[in-house]
This record gives sequence, structure tokens and C-alpha cells, in this order.
Amino acid sequence: MAPRLKLKSENDNKEHVLREQQPFVPDPTPATANTEPAPSVGRNRKILVVDDNQVVLKAFQLKLQASGFTVITSSDGGKVSGIVEAEQPALIILDVNFPAAGSGLQWNGLTIMQWLRRMMEGPTVPIIIVTGEDPAKHQKKFMDAGAAAFFQKPVKYEELLEAILRILG
Repeated sequence: MAPRLKLKSENDNKEHVLREQQPFVPDPTPATANTEPAPSVGRNRKILVVDDNQVVLKAFQLKLQASGFTVITSSDGGKVSGIVEAEQPALIILDVNFPAAGSGLQWNGLTIMQWLRRMMEGPTVPIIIVTGEDPAKHQKKFMDAGAAAFFQKPVKYEELLEAILRILG
């Protein structure tokens, strides 16, 4: 008996788009006016967030800044190496997919990681990968390439923060 092929349905595409638009799982505890602000765990350490979706970039920026990090964002994968050189971030949060660049060069999370590893001298900046796609499609190759952690969107912010703090020490 021949194996069955799974055909991609319109619902699969809608689910992917939904994940890309919602970078974080909603917090189950409602915010109240009497809540104490969280301590500044980020200590102004720089984090570069690279994603082609402006909504995702803004959400990561707001969450990470609220935790005390300095956040730099970019929606252009081709500019990452210049930003890393200029800003010297402590950590990078990197999306898997980016639209084709006008130059014809196709950047994606893996090519960006490989480029950074080749160009950087000394210790490399840890990279956390995020994707709205099925993690089984990418996780092994990114972890084998040196990613420090891998998350599927929508991300549970508490788990992401735990990973960031563990990686940064």
C-alpha cells in the first residue's frame, strides 16, 4: 500500500498566518492596577530581534523592554551582520523565514546564522530561533547549526525569558 500524502489545506495556511501575527501566548493572569512591576532582570543587556513582521517586532520589543532589556529590531535579514557589528548585542532572536530581497539574495534564519558564524571573530552571539511554522521542519537543523534555543510562535513569554536568562547567565 502506497503511503498517503498530506496535502496542505487552506486551514494550514491560516494557522501559520495566525501564529505569525500572534508572537506570544496570551498571559492567563489578568493585569491589574495594583500589580507590582517585575524587577529589571534584563539589566539593559542588548537583544537584537529580527523578524519580517512589524507586529512581531513591536510585541517582542515591548515585552523585552518591560523586562529591562535594551532592544534593537530589524525586519531585514540582510542587514543583521552590520547591526551585530555596530551594536554588539548580547543575544539575537531570529525568525526562520524572510521575503526575497531585491538583490536576489534569499536570506533566511539559517543563512543568517551561518553568515554570522563565519564573519564573527571570537565568541559568537547566542541565537534563539522563532518560527510560526511546524517546528519539526526546522528545529533539528537550527540546533545542529548552533542555535541556543528554538521556539514556535506563539511563544510563551515566561519560557522565552527563562531561556534568555539561562543563555546569558
